Amino acid sequence: MRYEIDVDVCPGYPVSWQATALNTVMRGTLKPISGLLLRTDAGVVAASRLVGMAGRMRFPLPDHVSVGQERVGTCSGEWIRAGRGLDGGTGREPDESRVLLYFHGGGYFFCSPATHRPITWRLSAAAGCPVLAVDYRQCPVHTLAESLEDAITAYLSLLERGYDPARILFAGDSAGGHLTLATLLALRGRGLPLPSAAVCLSPWADLTDVPRRVNRLVDPLIPAGRVGWLARRWTARLDPRDPLVSPVFGDYDGLPPLMIVTGSTEVLRDEGRRVAERARACGVPVTYEEWRRMPHVFAILADVVPEARQVFRHIARFLAAAQELSAGSVAVSGPPARDISAPGLPARGPASGLVVPESAEPGPPAGGLPVRPGTGSAAA
Repeated sequence: MRYEIDVDVCPGYPVSWQATALNTVMRGTLKPISGLLLRTDAGVVAASRLVGMAGRMRFPLPDHVSVGQERVGTCSGEWIRAGRGLDGGTGREPDESRVLLYFHGGGYFFCSPATHRPITWRLSAAAGCPVLAVDYRQCPVHTLAESLEDAITAYLSLLERGYDPARILFAGDSAGGHLTLATLLALRGRGLPLPSAAVCLSPWADLTDVPRRVNRLVDPLIPAGRVGWLARRWTARLDPRDPLVSPVFGDYDGLPPLMIVTGSTEVLRDEGRRVAERARACGVPVTYEEWRRMPHVFAILADVVPEARQVFRHIARFLAAAQELSAGSVAVSGPPARDISAPGLPARGPASGLVVPESAEPGPPAGGLPVRPGTGSAAA
């Protein structure tokens, strides 16, 4: 099977009633609550504690999923193994010679591997290998530099255990998507071997104090102004344009294939687009997927939203293609392809520009930024 790994896709699935209902609920509850809390340090602490309490609740996992705790370098980690396929049917046991290193999101101040198990167990099934979710240190007690140190140390610990870098994968969502990109840039900057591929779900990639006008009214979850407030809070005394602080300014030369997934109406949509265009300008194969009317990190809603379950099939296809890339069985670029799971919607290649679904809010075109050599080191 040949798969276009360097391609833009706007999946053409009808927006489910579950997604529509959840968007409405989040717009009326979570968005205004976060808009109130994320104004002071006390509010950040309160939000962190509330989510921490929720994370301690034991939500049921499928019988074929196992969870184990382990110390990973400077922090703790959680091993997730899904022993069957995405539908819970008969499937292969995880390939223990491979591993996916996962960095959870949460604005760098809340959430944990436990809160993101709806993502990590499905990633284990999609990748066919165990997932190691890192409980990295977070703000405001710790700094972005310490979060990055934990991520790098976790990767180095896998190398020390004998894992081949070609059999290691990275993935992360939101702030964890930022950490995924920053870790890749930092590893490349240190001359260390890189993993074979990376997946970023709604990455928060620009921590400069830039007004976020695109989708600010239609994003069902994130108040645009609070993103800027957090960015200013976490980047105090740092250069926000350092690529390790804002990966949208990174030089992606030599990095492995990337998959970037965004929702068409989320505030952070264009940050994922900009990373995709910048990486392609450096010759990195990128699968960019923009899902119609999906909220920020919609994959975490897979227990209730059909589109959130379907995206893991797309991720599985990308990871399999990235693994086969070195064998020459994958088309890195070529004529425009169609998303095989969404007939009728063309997925344009890198020369055609990014696909913008008709339902998305219009925004300024991404790209146009000069590639700045070097990765910087302000956060390291």
